[in-house]
Amino acid sequence: MSISYYLIKIPQDLGVNFSIIENSYTFSIQYFRLLKSIDKIDFEKRNGIIPVVVQDIRTKDILMLGYANKYALTKTVETGNAHFWSTSHNRLWMKGEESGNIQPVEKILVDCDSDALLYLVNSMKPACHTGNRSCFHNELG
Repeated sequence: MSISYYLIKIPQDLGVNFSIIENSYTFSIQYFRLLKSIDKIDFEKRNGIIPVVVQDIRTKDILMLGYANKYALTKTVETGNAHFWSTSHNRLWMKGEESGNIQPVEKILVDCDSDALLYLVNSMKPACHTGNRSCFHNELG
């Protein structure tokens, strides 16, 4: 069997869905690069979690702030949907798992110290649990 066979099969075995088989090879390479990049992120600086700013890729609006551990970031890469680590419930959660307002992640940026992330998402639905588009809707003062 060819190497490309394994590159295509491994992500599928990890739960990655491919809708178009022709794009599988390219996606597989990107997928493995992303997984390798996760190891470069400094999760230990803040006891295993890092802040994640979520921004709308089209409007540039800041939608929310969440936190991710290595597992949450890996799930985000694997599924393409924003996953976070709930610091109040001490568990993994996918944004929109209850409301249906999922956040498809188009790009992930890492800050200069490798201890914070920016998820660029393509979401038409409210990000805030209050129903507001952004969690940042209250002005200080």
